[in-house]
Amino acid sequence: MINCCHHCRDAENVFDQRDARRRLERYHRRGPEGTTRLLIEALRSEGVSGASLLEVGGGVGVVHHELLRAGAVHATDVDASSAYLAAARRESQRQGHAERVRYLHGDFVALAPGIAPADIVILDRVVCCYPDMPALIGAAAARAHQLLGLVFPRDEWWIRAGMRLVNAGFALQRSAFRIFCHPTTALEAEVQAAGLSQRIYRTSGIWQVVVYGR
Repeated sequence: MINCCHHCRDAENVFDQRDARRRLERYHRRGPEGTTRLLIEALRSEGVSGASLLEVGGGVGVVHHELLRAGAVHATDVDASSAYLAAARRESQRQGHAERVRYLHGDFVALAPGIAPADIVILDRVVCCYPDMPALIGAAAARAHQLLGLVFPRDEWWIRAGMRLVNAGFALQRSAFRIFCHPTTALEAEVQAAGLSQRIYRTSGIWQVVVYGR
């Protein structure tokens, strides 16, 4: 098992200031893209007005920025990358809702006992970046009062093969960071154990976009 502490620490190097700046500039030019746009649309279709948000691994904050603008009341964003958190915080200030977002730096699983539940919990391309899927999904699902929105890789052999090549590159760079294609059936079992069931399912390229509800 890959050590989660080392993995999250190396996330600082993978998701650095340069990457955060590039992603924020793209958001400014194009708005939400790809599976992030699909996830936002799916959550909005379920209703976000008056909702509280918990975003895990929020990156530059595209999902919570858009849902706050759509009527959500406040958000908590937890990320292992300080560069992403700084970019998300700047964007909150630019959009005028900084006072409605709480930003926390660190490993969500380690911090979860001190984080309050929210109406909507969001993990956009985060499951594939965490070694201990049961702990991550268990902590996230337990904190979802109404909805859990996920974007994660499809469980296909060719996707797993591609990830092995990417991980070989990380190993050559002496990085502990890895990406993962966790079994979909195992993930679904964790979600169902928390009392959630599938409401919306989409696919796009290598990704699955899924919203679960109580």
